[in-house]
Amino acid sequence: MDTRDTPEQAELRLTARRLARELGPPNVAGLGDAERRHRLAEAVRAAGWLELRQDGGDGAPLGSGVEAAIIADALGASVADVPFAGPVLAADLARRAGVPPVDGAVVAFAPDLIGAAVVASAATEAPLYAVDHAAPSRAAAYVLIPDGDGYRLGLVESADGASDGADLTRAVRAIPAGAPVRTVADSRRLTRADLDAWAALGLALTSADLVGAMRGVLDVSVAYARDRRQYGVAIGTFQAVQHLLAEGHCLMEGALSAALYPAWAVDELASAQALAAGRVAKAYCARAARTVCETAVQVHGGIGNTWDCIVHVYLRRALLSSRWFGDDGEQLHRLEESRLGVANGLS
Repeated sequence: MDTRDTPEQAELRLTARRLARELGPPNVAGLGDAERRHRLAEAVRAAGWLELRQDGGDGAPLGSGVEAAIIADALGASVADVPFAGPVLAADLARRAGVPPVDGAVVAFAPDLIGAAVVASAATEAPLYAVDHAAPSRAAAYVLIPDGDGYRLGLVESADGASDGADLTRAVRAIPAGAPVRTVADSRRLTRADLDAWAALGLALTSADLVGAMRGVLDVSVAYARDRRQYGVAIGTFQAVQHLLAEGHCLMEGALSAALYPAWAVDELASAQALAAGRVAKAYCARAARTVCETAVQVHGGIGNTWDCIVHVYLRRALLSSRWFGDDGEQLHRLEESRLGVANGLS
């Protein structure tokens, strides 16, 4: 694996970061700017980024997992409040099922947010959650319908209403029990390998988002430490603050190294191998992101958790990305099962 960007990927990375910086929220108050959010959403759509994992005509996606991860990283670094991973994952799942994606659709998850929701009846029997959809529109969400040894693709639509969740930049809407489910016409049966490959993409995207969030919150924190003065000097000259930020930078660089491989593996390795790579990266990135974001809050002192400071927005985003597809504990448990054959921990 060559971790260097191709010229096209380097240009994509540059463009994505520039767009996210220019149209992402400049501060917490900026999250309420509907006009800015609309311009950001239109720019992402016009760039074709939501179509990256759609069928390119031969069954393969238009864009690679690396390119999708590049954009996820850029959006995470600016806590850009625009749907990306949700629609991209929905398009990838639809491609694997051999059907065109429903515009604006995302994937419904069970309350633990670990995997796509499985619905075995004509209506949902428990609440499901549509993650990263385009609020405040109605959210069409894909579910899995058991079919023999595989699954068919189904659709459920959430009612209009407020979204919830700690993340202020991505909407999470509950789909109540009893919502009708319909089978997507002409969808082919999804195998375990299909779902493993799809989950590997989800782990790669959430890991990339966490890397971006770490980079963004460290940039904010370093700038604050350079400008904020106590006892007549910048707090960035205090060795304790320097050590905190240096450790955060090392964690971010380690997470970046861990996240590059699964993004490549999505399209280059067998599904089981890609899934394992994604689990390793997510375990590292989830732990690192929480430490880095909490460090950023600490560097900012009391202001870090107030509406006057954006660092807690990064922490909130990292908490959702960590939980989505399973946190570090979930990934380590699954790796323990697959690699050691241990189901309930070492004893």
